[in-house]
Amino acid sequence: MAVGNMYGVSTHPPIRAITLDLDDTLWPFPPIGERIERVLHGWFERHAPRTAAQFSIPAMRRLRERVIERYPQRSHDASWLRRKGIEIALAESGSDPTLADAAYDAFFAERNRVDFYDDARDALARLSARLPICALSNGNADLAAIGIDRHFSHRITAREFGRGKPDAAIFHHACEQLGFAPGDVLHVGDDVEADVVGAHRAGLMTCWLHRDDARERHPTWPKRDFVPGLTFPTLAALADWMDTQPDPEDAR
Repeated sequence: MAVGNMYGVSTHPPIRAITLDLDDTLWPFPPIGERIERVLHGWFERHAPRTAAQFSIPAMRRLRERVIERYPQRSHDASWLRRKGIEIALAESGSDPTLADAAYDAFFAERNRVDFYDDARDALARLSARLPICALSNGNADLAAIGIDRHFSHRITAREFGRGKPDAAIFHHACEQLGFAPGDVLHVGDDVEADVVGAHRAGLMTCWLHRDDARERHPTWPKRDFVPGLTFPTLAALADWMDTQPDPEDAR
C-alpha cells in the first residue's frame, strides 16, 4: 500500500508520464560495485600485473576518491571518472597506457550485468505499457546492453546532460523530452536526496521506492518538511496502484 501520501491515494493528481531511477530501483547496485572491482583487478592481473601489484582493490577505491576530489567539475560523469582512474593507475604503475580502453571495456561489460529485483522487470513492463517512461540516472548503465531499452521512451544521464540529480535542470529536461509539465510527471526512485528531494523541488510528483534492503539506512522517511506523494516497498506495488487509477486522458 502507499504510505506517506501528501495527496491521499484516492485524490492523487493524474500521472501522465514517469521518470525512473535505475540503480537501487530496478536492481541493487552494491553487488555490482563489488563485482566490477574484482573484475577490473583480475583484468589488471592478467594484462597489467604491475598495476595489479600496486593498486589492490582498496587502493583503487582510494584512487577513485582522489580522482573525484581532483576533478569536481566531472562529478556528474561516472564513466569519465572511472576511465580516468584506470588511466592514472596504469600510468603510475608504469604499465602501458594504451590498455585503458580495454580495461574500461572489461569494467563496463560487468557494470551492465545486473541482477534485477524480483518484481522489477515485470513491473517495468506493466508501467511502460501504461505510460511513457524516461530513465533518469546519475549512473552509467546501458539500457540496451541490459536488455530493457524497449520499455523507455527516453533515457537521460547526468553524463550526457552535464548535471545530475538532484539538480532541478535535469528533471526539467526530462519533462521537456516527455512533453509534459513537471506537475504531470511522477519521479520514482530510491535516493532520498537525489531522487525524492530533487524531484520535489523541481515540481514533479514523487514516489519513494523504499525497498527492504534500504530500511536499515532509512527505517522511515527521514525528512520533516515534506513527505513523498507516494511511498511503495516495490515497483510492483506501484504498478498495482497504478492499475487502480483512471486513465489520465479521462482527466482532461
